[in-house]
Amino acid sequence: MAISRRSALRTSLLSSAGLLLAGGAATAASAAPAPAPAQAADPDAALTLLKEGNRRWRTFRQAHPHEDARRRAAAVEGQSPFALVLGCADSRVPTEHVFDRGVGDLFVTRSAGQVLDESVLGSIVYGVEHLHIPLIVVMGHASCGAVTAAVEAHESGQVPEGHVGYLVEQLLPVVEATPDSGDDFVDDCISANALDIAEALRADPELSGHVDSGDLRIVAARYELDGSAVNFLD
Repeated sequence: MAISRRSALRTSLLSSAGLLLAGGAATAASAAPAPAPAQAADPDAALTLLKEGNRRWRTFRQAHPHEDARRRAAAVEGQSPFALVLGCADSRVPTEHVFDRGVGDLFVTRSAGQVLDESVLGSIVYGVEHLHIPLIVVMGHASCGAVTAAVEAHESGQVPEGHVGYLVEQLLPVVEATPDSGDDFVDDCISANALDIAEALRADPELSGHVDSGDLRIVAARYELDGSAVNFLD
């Protein structure tokens, strides 16, 4: 029986689609596998998972773990994140993407310049005390607008009004304590800010005991927009 031109075209299109899907599956299978624990056993293991995930992200080999229906269904029953990331609100720094992690892996808190206030601190303490998170990463990033605004206020002597002024005032002490290196001053302040916040968290009365016992590690880092790498500072 003769095959119509339309049927032949349909068969050809379906065959081509099958080849494309097979090729896509092969590409996905060739990506580096992502570890998938419910929770890292200790701070060092958690840090290793983050470093491995960022390596996949910056080399365009993301595994996109924990995005399937099974993981979403399991998340309905509760959460067990293996790390807490305090990052900036900047849209160019999507935390889960940066570390190639999925649903329930990371407990993320974001504020411009990673500024600490009672809401942010309460969120962090909740993650440590109730979710037993073993690792906190304070992650600044290159070209941070909040830190840049604080540097401009430091240099001009004029602090913005309103809510933005509040952010600037919180960042000014670390800017004023950072040696002025000229062209790299903003960049230096970004790193100094992440280090300062990490130190403040280690000294916090509700967190220091967890740090002293070894159950919790707090580290500072910065994300480079150019190159997509996370560099750990301590």
